[in-house]
Amino acid sequence: MIAWKIQRSKDERHERRTAIKKAKENLEEWLMSNVRMKPTLRYHKAEKYFADEHLWRAVSDVERREIFDDVKKAIIKLDAEQKKVTKERNIKTLGDILEGMDAIDHTTTWAQAQRILIENPDFARDTILQGMDKEDALIVFQNHIKSAEGHYLKEKQNEALRIKRSERKTREQFIQFLSELFERGLITPTSTWASLYPTISADRRFENMLLTTGSTSLDLFKFYVEDLKNQFYTDKKIVKEILVQKEIVLKDSVAFDHFQQWIREHPKGKKISTNSLKFCYYSLCDKAIEKVKESEREMDKKKKKLKNHLLICFNQLLHR
Repeated sequence: MIAWKIQRSKDERHERRTAIKKAKENLEEWLMSNVRMKPTLRYHKAEKYFADEHLWRAVSDVERREIFDDVKKAIIKLDAEQKKVTKERNIKTLGDILEGMDAIDHTTTWAQAQRILIENPDFARDTILQGMDKEDALIVFQNHIKSAEGHYLKEKQNEALRIKRSERKTREQFIQFLSELFERGLITPTSTWASLYPTISADRRFENMLLTTGSTSLDLFKFYVEDLKNQFYTDKKIVKEILVQKEIVLKDSVAFDHFQQWIREHPKGKKISTNSLKFCYYSLCDKAIEKVKESEREMDKKKKKLKNHLLICFNQLLHR
């Protein structure tokens, strides 16, 4: 009988502890799901709200306060996590909407963007996004504009680079055209723009140059002819040195093939282009011809002077 009473007492204590534990669990679960349980709710107000609730009164005041504080901390944590998730979601959603709107570019203001957003169907359907923090929305917009400005500047730089490369290629093609004219013997160190303009202007590479900025086709022609002049003077000096070494006096009767053979036999002469060599040949031949003519003029002067002298002497003899 005594043993039964002892066991019965133990069972009753266990049942009470279980009932208290269950009551605490029920209160905690009920508070967690109660719409009035806000992160800002104070305990003395909760007592007024829940005083008539059986679950609230089923727990002692001390334990009830502890459960309330624990639930409030949990709700505050959940609320913060939910706000974080919502914030991240709104930031991404607004960013995606802005990214897909052609009406918003790097020049759009925040005021203009807000008016445009109102008319956007995705924004209009999203009630969560409409409740987005205004400061967060402004930051998303500013970041979008910075990105748009970056893309715009990048595109502008790429376009400028593309034009620069295209114009450089056009100039290179025109210089190649001038080289072709040089190889054909149409351009020499003494060529003028006026004399070659009909030939040059008929080529599409000249027309392409009209669409470029910077150096004009005339500028490139002048540079090219100037380079030919400088190269001619250098080549002519080399040719003269070779002729002196070979003790050759060039006469106008010497054929170009013989002249070229003499020069090509020398290592330095092999580096001179055929056209430049031809120009050197004609220049030296002209000089040789001019030298002969000058010599003939001097001889004529001497003959004339001698003739005059003889006439004077003859007249003097007649008058004696």
